[in-house]
Amino acid sequence: MSDARHIKSALISVFHKDGLEPIVAELKRLGVTIYSTGGTQAAIEAMGAEVVPVESLTDYPSILGGRVKTLHPKVFGGILNRRDHEGDQAQMAEYNLPNLDLVIVDLYPFEATVASGASEADIVEKIDIGGIALIRGAAKNFNDVVVVPSMNDYGTLVDILKRDGVTSLEERKALAARGFRVSSHYDTMIHAHLSGSSLDKGSVDTLNLSVPQSRTLRYGENPHQAGQYFGDLDGLLKPLHGKALSYNNLLDVDAAVQLMEEFKDDAPTFAILKHNNACGCATRETLAQAYADALAGDPTSAFGGVLIANRAVDLATANHIHELFCEVVIAPGFDDDAFAVLSQKKNRILLERQPGDLPKSTVRSALNGYLVQARDNGMEADETWTCTTATARPESAEDLLFALKLVKHTKSNTVVFAKNGQLLASGTGQTSRVDALKQAVEKAKNFGFDLNGSSMASDAFFPFPDCVELAADAGVVAVIQPGGSINDQKSIDACDARGLAMYTTGVRHFRH
Repeated sequence: MSDARHIKSALISVFHKDGLEPIVAELKRLGVTIYSTGGTQAAIEAMGAEVVPVESLTDYPSILGGRVKTLHPKVFGGILNRRDHEGDQAQMAEYNLPNLDLVIVDLYPFEATVASGASEADIVEKIDIGGIALIRGAAKNFNDVVVVPSMNDYGTLVDILKRDGVTSLEERKALAARGFRVSSHYDTMIHAHLSGSSLDKGSVDTLNLSVPQSRTLRYGENPHQAGQYFGDLDGLLKPLHGKALSYNNLLDVDAAVQLMEEFKDDAPTFAILKHNNACGCATRETLAQAYADALAGDPTSAFGGVLIANRAVDLATANHIHELFCEVVIAPGFDDDAFAVLSQKKNRILLERQPGDLPKSTVRSALNGYLVQARDNGMEADETWTCTTATARPESAEDLLFALKLVKHTKSNTVVFAKNGQLLASGTGQTSRVDALKQAVEKAKNFGFDLNGSSMASDAFFPFPDCVELAADAGVVAVIQPGGSINDQKSIDACDARGLAMYTTGVRHFRH
């Protein structure tokens, strides 16, 4: 029997009705029999399509306040029967069960309900039972059934329906994997809530531990190490040109994408990264100016680096980039003439940033297990800062925020110097904060930057006043840091003695 399956019937049971219109239109065009119930049924009928009520199939109404609608042998028999199994088909005929070829589900919003601060009774009512069962049943029988487990998969379904609703086994299996991924995440969130784990600081998405897609890399961090990547990379970054990404490329690309998230809504911004840290970054009126000033931050380290922009790369910027040996260029797009220039280097990797958010959590191996945490999202806006010194410098707010965005994405211990929307220097990955500061001062001098009038950000508090004293000696006029040291007052007094403005955020941004 052919692996191809034709969608002739569909069961739709969704919480959010948004995005159903194009699906319903295609189902109607194809003459697909639609089964549904409750609010979903009413929404589909309002879209002009005929619906067979699930109640007429099961001979039972929706009961227990809607808790039981689809949980019935006639529904799950229609989903789970094996189309090429003689015994199954005999029972399908005996009990007059219809085949259900497509199952579309959008689960009750449990996670959003928890995050909203709703009552425990409301949260419990948002634990979906029937929807989860439909997803798992349809996913189990992927040999014959198409499952669409969330709104995020509607686009895939529309593409299938536009091909007259014919699916391959490979497509059905991929959607089944998505179904179990959605189910796994949903159950994890319920477990986290009921067991007392807090979701308030950002949900920990343990799906990162079981991503279905994988690709073998040329090698790992070094040539003698094997390497593999798990995840849907193309969903976030569309490869346009160049060789395959390596293990180290991927680490730098990840750091670059995370950093540029901080600047995605800002004026044209360009950053250059090396070994996961920004060695250059600037915000300017044009992207070409931003690139030139980012490169000036450390033209030595930029060699072989990863470049990223928050705007489409134009020809002027591309011509400048083309003069530099770089591994990867990432942007929301590339003008045609810019792409023609940059693609002249056959191994230069060009990636187009796709719309979409980064995962809510991060995962890394540790000992014989994994560490999972909520991603360090958000940024402390200047209206939330506290000025702790007699001197305030509101004119330095933009540079302080610029430095704060960079320090958040630089390896600890770190300090960052910035002035006029440009990274002047950073101290990265030092075992003491004063060493990070000294490194940054020396680096700025080596590349001819004048630190007079600059701003400085620190990823954690100052344990002693020596850091602000050294910063003042270098010409810094404003400092931002989390605060919280038992010696905060000593650093504040040192700033007052030197005329520095110090702002505290109350939020630490360690990056280990």
